[in-house]
Amino acid sequence: MDSDNSDNYDQEFWELVEEEFMDDSDEEQQLQNERRSGSSSRPKRRTTVDRGREEGHNRLFNDYFSENPVYTDVQFQRRFRMHRHVFLRIVDALGNHDEYFQMRVDVTGKMGLSPLQKCTSAIRMLAYGSPADLVDEYVRIGESTSIECLEIFVKGVNVVFGAEYLRKPNNTDVEHLLRMGESRGFPAVLIRILQQDNKEEQVFKKNKFIVNFKEI
Repeated sequence: MDSDNSDNYDQEFWELVEEEFMDDSDEEQQLQNERRSGSSSRPKRRTTVDRGREEGHNRLFNDYFSENPVYTDVQFQRRFRMHRHVFLRIVDALGNHDEYFQMRVDVTGKMGLSPLQKCTSAIRMLAYGSPADLVDEYVRIGESTSIECLEIFVKGVNVVFGAEYLRKPNNTDVEHLLRMGESRGFPAVLIRILQQDNKEEQVFKKNKFIVNFKEI
């Protein structure tokens, strides 16, 4: 590639970058204008988009949760970052905790988003760090609703499962971890990451060893 072609290529590249930047800026400016106009006293009719929520639920159910799903357990675990039964346990627990994760009818008389859709949206955003509007294409759920689902999902999981899982390990937990390690070929070894807990120290007697991994 000669210098002239290289210069032309560089110029075209930066023109595309600038064009993309201006598109993003225009979109952000439009959003700001909509927010300002929405804060005025004059009522503004909200634009409703028919995303095909029932179609989204049926596709999600047939792909992963039917008796003969399209995708295997291995594919489910890879994409949801957990086993299917764990995901369904979370969905069931949140449904019992908060009616937000129950099937409801909206103001137009149509069925709203299903618990599977809401929890899938939240899990995908947490697992992949996806933007809120990315799950819209598959789950059929809007950006603002995705953010709402994520916030309520996180709060619900913390309330329902916090006492059991989101805490420091006690003596019983440590003994259980030791048994698991022994069954996997690491007898009397506890792998502890980043921090030291005095409760763990009390469990160990002689011939017990701790493998420490320090943060670099």
